[in-house]
Formats: sequence, structure tokens, C-alpha cells
Amino acid sequence: MAAATFAAVFIALYVGHSVGDHWVQSSCQAATKGLPGWTGRLADARHVLGLTLTKVTLLLPVVLLLDLRVSTLGLVLGFVVDAVTHWWADRRSTLAWLAKVTGKSEFYSLGTPAHQAAPATAAGGYAPTLGTGAYALDQSFHHVWLLVAALIVAAV
Repeated sequence: MAAATFAAVFIALYVGHSVGDHWVQSSCQAATKGLPGWTGRLADARHVLGLTLTKVTLLLPVVLLLDLRVSTLGLVLGFVVDAVTHWWADRRSTLAWLAKVTGKSEFYSLGTPAHQAAPATAAGGYAPTLGTGAYALDQSFHHVWLLVAALIVAAV
């Protein structure tokens, strides 16, 4: 039963993450959450609050309708781990630092003007793209912590 609970919780958190990161997050939060100081910290906190509420909203019916056995402590700990790690990564300088110390700086800059093979328009200007190395590393970092959060929710 724990494996089924883990699987259902992970799926709900994964979908909630995608919805919260892409539909719920405001353009202002996305643009300012990586800024230095309190402006960035507070924008990131607002983003993580909306993201967490989205995940709770999606997980609650899954738990109730599937009659999953989860504890309040497991839910709280899982959501805290998820929220704290998401906030940390979305400060941007922290994830850039992690990419640097793991030898992933070039990949982190892929798809941006900082990369030597930056995407360009026919006229030679920068062509913005959704597919950047920073985005891929950001999402994979979040996915690892969604897995950890789901394990906590299912096992505690």
C-alpha cells in the first residue's frame, strides 16, 4: 500500500508542480524572484506559496478519493521540504552556484546570450527560447525534491 500511496502522491505533486510553476506563477514573480535582496526573496516566497497551495489543492482530492493513508506529520514535512528546496533553487544564484560547483556552468547557460552558441534570429540578434539549460536544471532539481517529498508523505 505504501508504494501505491507514494505513486499517487508523487503524480499529484508532479502535476501540481507543473501547474503551479507555469500557470499559477505570475509574470512578476517569474521576473523578480531571482533578484537580490528582499524584492527577490519576497517574490520567490509568493511564488512558492502559490505553488504549495496548488499542490495541496491537487493532492487533497487524490488522498480523499483514493482513501490514501497519509499522516498530518508526513504531509507537513513533505510540503516543508518541497517548499524550502523550491524557494532555494528559484533564487537563481543558488542554482547557478550548484551548477558551477558540479561542472554544469556551460549547460546552465545553454540557450541564453551568455552561451557561445546562443540562439539567434536571421538578423543576428538573440532569439529568446523556452529551452535553456538553467530551466532544465531547475526543473530536474525540483523533480528530485518532489520525489523526496512524496516519499516523506507516504512513509511518515
